[in-house]
Amino acid sequence: MKKWFLALLAFLAATTLWSQKTSCCSPSATESFAQLASNKSFMASHPLPLPFFFRSENGNAVIYKGPDGSDCYGWEIKSKKPSNDYILVFQEWWGLNDYVKKESERLWNEIGDVNVLAVDLYDGKVATTREDAGKYMQSAKNDRIETIIKGAIAFVGPDAKIYSIGWCFGGGWSLQASLMAGKQAAGCVMYYGMPEKDVDKLKGLHADVLGIFANKDQWINPKVVDEFSENMKKAGKQLIVKRYDADHAFANPSNPIYDKAAKQDADKAALDFFKTRIK
Repeated sequence: MKKWFLALLAFLAATTLWSQKTSCCSPSATESFAQLASNKSFMASHPLPLPFFFRSENGNAVIYKGPDGSDCYGWEIKSKKPSNDYILVFQEWWGLNDYVKKESERLWNEIGDVNVLAVDLYDGKVATTREDAGKYMQSAKNDRIETIIKGAIAFVGPDAKIYSIGWCFGGGWSLQASLMAGKQAAGCVMYYGMPEKDVDKLKGLHADVLGIFANKDQWINPKVVDEFSENMKKAGKQLIVKRYDADHAFANPSNPIYDKAAKQDADKAALDFFKTRIK
C-alpha cells in the first residue's frame, strides 16, 4: 500500500512539472509572430522595400531609460500646444525607418495637438533586406521589448493618456503596449499584427481597439481575426474590425504589394478612431 501511495505521489509530481513546463514554454502572441521570421513563405511575402527617404523638420531622436537603467531609443514629435495625449508608434519588421517616421509625422499633422513617440524595438538597427529583418525580429526578445515599452511609458509620464498604433510586428506590440499602459491606455490601433489570445490578459485592457486586417494574409488570417473577436467579446472589451481584400503589409507605400485604396480607407478609420478619443 505504501509503495502504491509513493508511486501515485511521484506520478502527480511528474504530471504537475510537465504541465508547468508546457505552460511556461508555450510561446506568447508576440513570440509566435517573431518565430515567423524563420518561415520562408513569410519572408517571401515581404518584397524588398522600394527606396524611400524622409526628412522631418519637427521630429527628433530621443534617448530615454528603461526600468533596468538601459538606454532606449525613439523618435519624438512634440505637440505644438501643451498636451498629455501621446501616440506610441510601433514599427514594422524592418525597424524604425524613414517610412515609420513619415507615418508618425502624418498622424501628428492630421490629428493635431498630440505628442508622437515612435518606439525603436530594435535598439537602433534598421533592416534593408529580408534576411536582416528576419534576424532582427527573431533576436528582439520579449523581455527587452517590454523594457523598451515600459521605459517609453515612464518617459511620457504618469499623467499621459496613451494611444498606440503599429504595423506587422509592431501591430502586435501596439496591443501589448496598450495592455502594459494599464489605466493610462486610451486607444489602440493594430494593422495586421498578432492578437493576444489570453482572455484573462485581455480582461485587463482599458482601451478600445481598432484592428485592421487583410483577408489574403496567410498568417494573421480571417480565422485568427475571428478568434480575436470572440476572445475580446469574452473579455468584455470593444474591438472594431476592418477587413480588406488585400495582403499582409498592404498599407506600406514602399511595399511593392501596396494597396493604395485599402490604405487610404484604413488610415481614415484610424484617424477617426483617434480623433473621437483625443479631446
